[in-house]
Amino acid sequence: MSDWNEPNDDTDLEHLVEEPELARAGEPKRRFHLSFVLFGLTLVSTTWVGALNAGAEKFTLHELARGLSYSIPLMTILLAHELGHYIAARIHRVPASPPFFVPMPFPPLGTMGAVILMKGRIAQRNALFDIGAAGPLAGLAVAIPVLAYGIVQSQVGPTPHAAHLQEGHSLLYLALLRLLKGPIPEGSDILLSPTAFAGWAGLLVTMINLIPAVQLDGGHVAYALFGERQQRYSKLLRRALLPLAAAVSLAYGLPAYFAGARGEALQDAFAPGMQWLVWSLVLGFLARRSDHEHPPTDDHELSPRRRILARLTLGLFVLLFMPAWLRAVPG
Repeated sequence: MSDWNEPNDDTDLEHLVEEPELARAGEPKRRFHLSFVLFGLTLVSTTWVGALNAGAEKFTLHELARGLSYSIPLMTILLAHELGHYIAARIHRVPASPPFFVPMPFPPLGTMGAVILMKGRIAQRNALFDIGAAGPLAGLAVAIPVLAYGIVQSQVGPTPHAAHLQEGHSLLYLALLRLLKGPIPEGSDILLSPTAFAGWAGLLVTMINLIPAVQLDGGHVAYALFGERQQRYSKLLRRALLPLAAAVSLAYGLPAYFAGARGEALQDAFAPGMQWLVWSLVLGFLARRSDHEHPPTDDHELSPRRRILARLTLGLFVLLFMPAWLRAVPG
């Protein structure tokens, strides 16, 4: 996930050292060191979560190795996403940090993604589109074959009677399931292999980044396409997330209530809408960091080819949209 801009203050290092030029020269090296350390920690955290999902109970090398079939494809997807941003930024000579991964050694994913920091704002619409779209497109180019391979590995069987997590369904995910597994019988479901779950997680991360609001990747692409109109579109979309959260919660919670669910089971049934509520709050916080939903550019032109690609990129959000991301299903 990418919230790119950091404060445009060129004087911070001068207050800390007597030789600011030497400090600036050492800063890129320190950032790369930190990037490598965080990448390693996130590889460990995703491997551990993958092992937990596979039934591991102890933190041993043997048990940890069970998680590699999840962590390696997931980290490859996330790295492709962030390198897409980074390489596009370098092509347009926009100063950018290396990707900083965020480890989180807890299920279900083991990471909160990664960020790339960019100083100041991107002045040209063509550059804004290229940098914004490169990440999701590069990540998706890896996630789709990973997911397809994982689906082929996965078995279709009876829906588990024990408590379990149900992954969200998007149009693209359902199309891949139908193409590779055919119609799934009533009362059955696909039991995702670790690699398939990593590919699915790649679709989820791409969907979140493509939300066309504020300074998410989708917000950058939308601003490059719509210009100042995106300030209004972004605000409307952020506000729409609250009724979406309520609708998702009611869609799962009310049937569970009328079926007799109470207590924790009922809470779990209403919980999926909370995911959209949290993101409504996150996007509201990001919007309040600036006077604009999105910083303006200095020009008003997006090349004709990029206009087509921008529409297709935003269309991917529709194909990847999952009303409920992950939900707990009681036994």
